[in-house]
Amino acid sequence: MAAELNPLLDDFVFPPFDVIEPKHVRPAFQSLLAKLSLLRVQEKDLVELETTVEPTWPKLVEPLEKIIDRLSVVWGIVNHLNAVKDSPELRSAIEEVQPGKVEFQLRLGQSKPIYNAFRTIRESSDWESLSDARKRIVEAQIKEAVLNGVSLEDGKREHFNEVQQELEKLSQKFEENILDSTKQFEKLITDKKDIEGFPATALAMAAEMASSKGHKDATAENGPWVLTLDAPSYRSVMQHARNRSLREEVYRAYVTRASSGDHNNTPIIERILKLKLEKAKLLGYNNYAEVSMEMKMATINKAEELIEELQSASWNAAIQDMDDLKNLAKARDAIEANDLNQWDINFWGERLRELKYDINEEALRPFFSLPTVINGLFNLAKMLFEIEIEPADGLAPVWNNDVRFYCVKDSLGIPIAYFYFDPYARPSEKRGGAWMDVVFGRGRTFSRRLPIAHIVCNQTPPMGDKPSLMTFREVEAVFHEFGHALQHMLTKQDESLVSGTRGIEWDAVELASQFMENWCYERGILMSIAKHYETGESLPEEICLKLISARTFRAGSLMLRQLRYASVDLELHTKYIPDGSETIYDIDQRVGTRTNVIPLLLEDRFLCSFSHIFADKYAAGYYSYQWAEVLSADAFSAFEEAGLDNVKTIKELGRKFRDSILAVGGGKSPDQEVRSKCIGSLGFLRYLWNSEGGNLLQWRCSDTPACLSTSTLNYF
Repeated sequence: MAAELNPLLDDFVFPPFDVIEPKHVRPAFQSLLAKLSLLRVQEKDLVELETTVEPTWPKLVEPLEKIIDRLSVVWGIVNHLNAVKDSPELRSAIEEVQPGKVEFQLRLGQSKPIYNAFRTIRESSDWESLSDARKRIVEAQIKEAVLNGVSLEDGKREHFNEVQQELEKLSQKFEENILDSTKQFEKLITDKKDIEGFPATALAMAAEMASSKGHKDATAENGPWVLTLDAPSYRSVMQHARNRSLREEVYRAYVTRASSGDHNNTPIIERILKLKLEKAKLLGYNNYAEVSMEMKMATINKAEELIEELQSASWNAAIQDMDDLKNLAKARDAIEANDLNQWDINFWGERLRELKYDINEEALRPFFSLPTVINGLFNLAKMLFEIEIEPADGLAPVWNNDVRFYCVKDSLGIPIAYFYFDPYARPSEKRGGAWMDVVFGRGRTFSRRLPIAHIVCNQTPPMGDKPSLMTFREVEAVFHEFGHALQHMLTKQDESLVSGTRGIEWDAVELASQFMENWCYERGILMSIAKHYETGESLPEEICLKLISARTFRAGSLMLRQLRYASVDLELHTKYIPDGSETIYDIDQRVGTRTNVIPLLLEDRFLCSFSHIFADKYAAGYYSYQWAEVLSADAFSAFEEAGLDNVKTIKELGRKFRDSILAVGGGKSPDQEVRSKCIGSLGFLRYLWNSEGGNLLQWRCSDTPACLSTSTLNYF
């Protein structure tokens, strides 16, 4: 296939997602890597840069930006399609081109002419005259080059590169195994007794799944029904199925995904951890966590202190949570009352929430239709950040008919960014979870191009003539990912290597997303997104207040769950000894004694689906969610102190947040005062507990009241 006919290599304004096929991937990368590297003599961008490089911005950074951008755009498109439109053909194409892509990235990252040019800039007399953004780029490029092995001797560098190649393959296979294992599980139900307790939405979804599997006469009322392990189906079983044996079966299937047979991730995890340790040793570190922390705000000790502080504050509340569930189960004469297990927790938790707050999650769905939620979210963004978000469907090709496309405009009506929104679960081809990713970034070198992002979720799809009716968890996920997208789209940073989310310390990258989540629980915003999809009736005031109060329900238990993930991540990347006496599951079980009031199942294999650390960028960094929550809580407290109903002040703070956090991207380091005061020592958290159940209400920096306001305003 001629390169000029390949849609991946077109000079497109918007990626031609509607015509890109797996057959385009191989020739596209053959052509692209030839142009960027040594494979074709007449076109060798990297070689030309190395030959002509000078320690100046025009002769070093600008050509480097173009090389990095071209590869990241094309690979980003392919990787995105792999996540949302999986197929054997696409997997095969990626497997073939990935080694060449990794080889080029290593060649670029280990370029001594480029590394030396950055060092020359760093050591020059002009250093102090550089902007903060340029200083951060130079320092980051030097540090990344060292972490990429630029200083290694030839033999060690060759081994380092072999390790990196294998790690890329293993991460890809890890994610594929999760998807395949998830798709493999199907539970056909024909007896109505087995699905007692299921809400109407779950029944409709299960019947629709049955219909897609060949049961053409399936109905929500009479079945048959097919249950799967995709998020909407799994949560429905865990929260609502009265049939305890069904809950157990589905739970066991979920926590053992990708842990046996052809899709077993256990040997992959062991190999990944062994290779990462080898990589760390080659670079002169004791373990991989030390490598990871080089590009973060925290140290290993500080991350562990954070986890320990949170664990200590959450444990008693979690015990009380469990006692409450047991007492309710006893009151309802449940046979499991004295022996609650993991598959009982969410079921009885939902019953307790209904009893305590008189809130039924399923009954609330009609008030959270996706169109209304999106409209309220966009209005919030307009108030805070002075932007207009308008539908732009048809302007850009999409990969699925459910995908929406939007244009972001400034206060003058000028387009400043675009984003795709792919909201619904598609278990047959789309990986689970929710995420934001970048299509194009902003930069002076690409002045005619606007930032473009993907927002991808896996929420409940429309059923029949009903729109997508969301759980509140799904509402939070949309707000969260939109926060990430705002960080990318509202950047005013002209240095592309630190624009948007690029260049931000990884343990601060969740700041914007968790900041936006807070608004879900602000009364005015909640009322604006909660309107009945048929009548337009607003959510009753008393229910709104109950929903806000329920935010802290079982907060101790939920915090401990997150701490399990963060703790086992750090343990595996600091203390795990490959082929040693303690297996990866031994470590998980040991961590579980500190984070789980009810012991983990011995056969729990959650690690086999822990893609955050084995197939994404969170290795030795999952603690970042808690770290960034401290930062986001600090930031949001400035709005709370101003009064969330004080529109004028809220708008002023919104502009400051946009200009000083969202706009600067990675061009400035996180506030050093906040870092030292709020995350600098044990005792930096303040926990507030309610008088009834001891639920964790909120956590903030505790040194002084000023840490909630003054240092936050220093942020802005």
